[in-house]
Amino acid sequence: MSNEVLYIDDSDRYSRLRLIGWWDQEKIAAAKVLVVGAGAIGNEVLKNLALLGIGHIWVIDLDEIEDSNLTRSVLFRHEDCGKSKAIAAAEEVRDINPDVKITPIHGNVITDLGLGLFREMDVVIGALDNREARLWVNRSCWKVTRPWIDGGIQEISGVAKVFVPPGGACYECAMTENDYRLINLRYSCPLLKREDLMAGKVPTAPTIASMIGGLQVQEALKLIHGLPVDEGQALVWNGQANNFYKTAYQRKEDCLSHDTYDEPVELALKAAEATADDLFAAAAPHLGGQTKLTLGLDRDLVVSLDCACGSKKSVLKPQQLVGAGEAVCEKCGQVAKPDLEHSIDAGTPLAKEKLSTLGIPPYDIVRVASDVEEKVFLLAGDREAILK
Repeated sequence: MSNEVLYIDDSDRYSRLRLIGWWDQEKIAAAKVLVVGAGAIGNEVLKNLALLGIGHIWVIDLDEIEDSNLTRSVLFRHEDCGKSKAIAAAEEVRDINPDVKITPIHGNVITDLGLGLFREMDVVIGALDNREARLWVNRSCWKVTRPWIDGGIQEISGVAKVFVPPGGACYECAMTENDYRLINLRYSCPLLKREDLMAGKVPTAPTIASMIGGLQVQEALKLIHGLPVDEGQALVWNGQANNFYKTAYQRKEDCLSHDTYDEPVELALKAAEATADDLFAAAAPHLGGQTKLTLGLDRDLVVSLDCACGSKKSVLKPQQLVGAGEAVCEKCGQVAKPDLEHSIDAGTPLAKEKLSTLGIPPYDIVRVASDVEEKVFLLAGDREAILK
């Protein structure tokens, strides 16, 4: 029999956690986690991450707090109404555990978050309310081979899904034709975002948000510790039947999400300062000195709105940020058509625009191609500002 005595230091806030055999608080304190969405599930995820002492959390959400959020969001109070969800949630996380560093981002995960930040993470946790954002997060995580955990709830039922690229099934592997149809419904005939669709208005109870958010963080803990997880599977809870089951997804070898980038070349450029031509000049030595280069855009750029009456309105914004209402011609009232660009060629007028104007966020990873090869480049000049 061992004569070793186990001492519990009650002055250590993590002492009970350290009693778990495989627990490594130092790994947790060093971990970086991105939480996408700060609504009902996001609140529970953030609360749990704060209690655990996760080292650095980034949280992004584009919405403000409403009264209807207060029944399902443990971090929000009545006086928070009108505040950014991400910022208000971050304030509460700091209050729960001052050891945790948290960076809130009031913005859209599709247009405001660069791949460089995804690449820095140990795990990404999705607390989203629409398929389009989930698909974007899935493709982003696959590009930089970072695991992510999706969560969804409705009424008193919910699901958590764990995906670990580059192997196994991903979120898009499990998408049906109806899922793609529902994503397309978010856009009008001219391919612009419809303002009349209400997103995130699914009926839910706080109980299921607690359960799914807790399950997501528990799976994240396993990933951080290098423990096995049920990757490529859905963990489904039926609240009415009190039934829990798992569903494994089949990997689709031709899935569009399975695009994994090579190690990016770092360039000391900032999205808000460098033009596309600056990018081409910096990338050229890495592409055999070629000067005929093309920048691929991951977010289609609305260059202008062109009306049949001859009116033309300059836009220069990602397609996801241009509403259908913006396309109504001020001159004749007709709906104008968007002039979309999917890529920028060196030496063209658009190449003189700043990268941020072309819809590229800070610390992004961009694709530049010559006639013979394509390489990816990290806008490393933004690193300090993004990771501070």
